[in-house]
Amino acid sequence: MNTHYALLGLEPQANPDEVEAAYQRQRERYNPERVADLDDTMRQVAAERTTEIERAYAILSDPVRRRQYDVSIGVAPVENGSARVSARRQISPRERMFAIVGALVGLVLVAGIWMLTGRGADVQSQAMGEVNRPAPAFSLQTVAGDRISLTAYRGKVVLVNFWGTWCEPCKRELPALQAANERLGAKGLAIIGVNLTDDEKLQGVSEDGIRQFVAQYNLTYPIALDREGSVTNAFRVFPLPTSFFIDAQGQIRYVHVGELTLDDVTARFTELQREGLALGAP
Repeated sequence: MNTHYALLGLEPQANPDEVEAAYQRQRERYNPERVADLDDTMRQVAAERTTEIERAYAILSDPVRRRQYDVSIGVAPVENGSARVSARRQISPRERMFAIVGALVGLVLVAGIWMLTGRGADVQSQAMGEVNRPAPAFSLQTVAGDRISLTAYRGKVVLVNFWGTWCEPCKRELPALQAANERLGAKGLAIIGVNLTDDEKLQGVSEDGIRQFVAQYNLTYPIALDREGSVTNAFRVFPLPTSFFIDAQGQIRYVHVGELTLDDVTARFTELQREGLALGAP
């Protein structure tokens, strides 16, 4: 669900201080001076997102409006005296029957389409923005102390994932990224996590804290430290997490803003790997 919480990178249980901190982070990310040198489309996206952020903050920073909003999206119960009842209306048996029948019909239609198109064996993923532009080259130090260079992965499908320890959607997708690394790494997928270390410092998180975070989640793919924010800016990253799928020729082919699933990564990797093999990539 695309909620005000998701927009600010928060969980519904976030306290007022966390709401304020998240709002300030997003405001800085979409600062007009920061996006001034981007193209018209990206500036328009930034302007629209700024409006959404202001709207979300206006509601979440007001206790009364936040309570009403929580009830409306189903994350808070409605109080009725000492009893607490769900904000959502109970469905009737007739409605339940129609829902079940509708779901079954939908499944039959989907199965039929897959059989007719031969797509049944393919892993399905979320829709993603398609682009075709060179990936900015970078060389960064990792949390392990060595250096990692994007050009060293030419000939492979690369997933570059921008994230931060404060970002709740980032945390939720980490198990999927680790699973993708374990299952697809030997098949040719390279995952590089790029931590927004300059923003981490603003939150009072040290590099030792980032290393502890990485160890806590048992991440085995390389995590690079973007200490100056130059790589983040070069890739035109806005909300977190943002992921870039890069083909064997070093071209960014897909951009995804938000959480990734294992199926998302598998589908994009399979597609780009097939293309690379067709073109004779190693």
